[in-house]
Amino acid sequence: MSDIFDRLAQVIDARRDADPSESYVAKLFDKGLDTVLKKVGEEATETVIAAKSQNRDQVIYETADLWFHTLVMLAASGVSHRDVLAELERRFGLSGIAEKASRGE
Repeated sequence: MSDIFDRLAQVIDARRDADPSESYVAKLFDKGLDTVLKKVGEEATETVIAAKSQNRDQVIYETADLWFHTLVMLAASGVSHRDVLAELERRFGLSGIAEKASRGE
């Protein structure tokens, strides 16, 4: 799975400084972090609505949008998707309850 994330991250990086009139990614970066964050929020909401409706195809479609925009958000925040994958790896095999307790929540 990380292969597709690697490829998407490369495309996002390549298009980051492109002409905003020719690249959706460049347009997002040009509008700034607040616009990127708003888009992530919109996609998260659409994903939840799709899941609530139990429409499998819509869940897949909206989740793909959410993941894509999350990768843009990570790039805009100077965070690699590999950092997130490493955190997931760190948590693998750890009880969610134990992991949450380790954060003092």
